[in-house]
Amino acid sequence: MQRHLSIPLQSQWDQGKGFGLLVVARAFRTEGMFISLQEPSLYTVKAILILDNDGDRLFAKYYDDTYPSVKEQKAFEKNIFNKTHRTDSEIALLEGLTVVYKSSIDLYFYVIGSSYENELMLMAVLNCLFDSLSQMLRKNVEKRALLENMEGLFLAVDEIVDGGVILESDPQQVVHRVALRVSETMPCCLPLLLTLQRSGAPAQGSHGSGLVEYL
Repeated sequence: MQRHLSIPLQSQWDQGKGFGLLVVARAFRTEGMFISLQEPSLYTVKAILILDNDGDRLFAKYYDDTYPSVKEQKAFEKNIFNKTHRTDSEIALLEGLTVVYKSSIDLYFYVIGSSYENELMLMAVLNCLFDSLSQMLRKNVEKRALLENMEGLFLAVDEIVDGGVILESDPQQVVHRVALRVSETMPCCLPLLLTLQRSGAPAQGSHGSGLVEYL
């Protein structure tokens, strides 16, 4: 029988930024004893999902090979929807993963991390994505409006997370950068640009307080 222990090994305090760093070792006892370390990682996010109120995929981006095939991804998405769409909580543990989620009208938003990931970090990503879309869609966060502005969704997700690493947690900065990218490289998306301008994206050169500035 396998026994699992969590043992704090080292705690350091960064006086400059006010962060405590805790390195945790996990010890497993079988016939003998060995220790493996869960090292801190920047690769926080495993997947970002948006499903409709039938549990069908509208958007999905996976950042590792936990579910390598589309069939496995779709099965996971159905499972996660069935376990969460009738609950009022915001955090779930499913298939060895930490899931944070929220709903809006006929949309369900999910951010997935590992079982030992900090829920607050995942929730920061979820809130940033939702608030960014809320600004871009002028608070009309529902399926039809989202499908009409998928270019903005793809750009926003890329501004928030890259390869599983959190880049930004300030929705104002996300909307601002999406507007810049649309105006500079996607002139064909004029309706999206006009929507972003109406949402009140900050002027070029403004500076926000995204998560990346505090790491």
